[in-house]
Amino acid sequence: MRNCNHRLNRVSQYITNYKPLEHIDIQRQLNSNFFSVISFYFKKYSLTPTNIIMLSTTLLRRTAAVTARASTFSTTAAPIASSTNDYMSTMETREKVLDWFAKYRACAVLRTPTSEACPKAMQAAIDGGFKIGEFTLTTPDCLDHLSNFRTKYDGEVSIGCGTIMKVQDAKDAVDAGAEFIITPVLLTDVVEWCAERNIVVIPGCQTPTELYTAYKHGAPLQKVFPGVAGGAMWIKAVSAALPMLSLNPTSGVDLDNAGQILQNGAASVGLVAPLFDPAAIASGDWDQIQANAEKVMGNVRAAGPYDRKK
Repeated sequence: MRNCNHRLNRVSQYITNYKPLEHIDIQRQLNSNFFSVISFYFKKYSLTPTNIIMLSTTLLRRTAAVTARASTFSTTAAPIASSTNDYMSTMETREKVLDWFAKYRACAVLRTPTSEACPKAMQAAIDGGFKIGEFTLTTPDCLDHLSNFRTKYDGEVSIGCGTIMKVQDAKDAVDAGAEFIITPVLLTDVVEWCAERNIVVIPGCQTPTELYTAYKHGAPLQKVFPGVAGGAMWIKAVSAALPMLSLNPTSGVDLDNAGQILQNGAASVGLVAPLFDPAAIASGDWDQIQANAEKVMGNVRAAGPYDRKK
């Protein structure tokens, strides 16, 4: 139900960014007649019946912010949703995402210089066997593409968002349908925000200290980024010394060594440039990207599933 199509995102952004002086009528409607507002947007944007639940959730989330910003104009407004419960997921959903990572063990991490290349490249990776995909915020129109793929592959491919740098980024990604959040560096506020809401978060870490800190703050998977000297042997050593960790190395993983890294203790891996060859993306050679995906997924499958730490 977290999946939003482009039209629903427009509604959400409109409510989020409204200005009290210009849209005070919306604030009053939210306070006095919640269901009339839902009906209004349902008709205005021709939303499908399945979108109405998501729209209701979005409006509930926004009402607290809306009424707070417009408090000057109303003495009766009261928040409907508390900040603690905003974006709350369930333990069942969290466990499903982590089980999915344990089963398929490889994530296609995509960043492209153009919006046009993004869906074509991710489609090629999925056609080549990937069951986990990460759209990064450095890609133009990232959230639109993420939302479209979540709609297309809901229940078949797990879709998440990377290059999350602050809590608001995480909120925007979840609104677009992201099933997991990935940061390039250790941001404890983002980790804690996700952990409190049962949202799977995979923060980027460079050292064993950072990896353990991420774990202590609630990250069930810890991204090793950038690549470290020693590769698979480094992963093996850290996994043995800190067995509570579930490592997800990204940089330094290629089509040939992914299986070896998994066999030496990594819970999962992320594939970036070796999968999404920049030259292939520039030339539009999607067949090459699909071939890369088929090769690396063969090595990943040979490593077998991951025995999750629970």
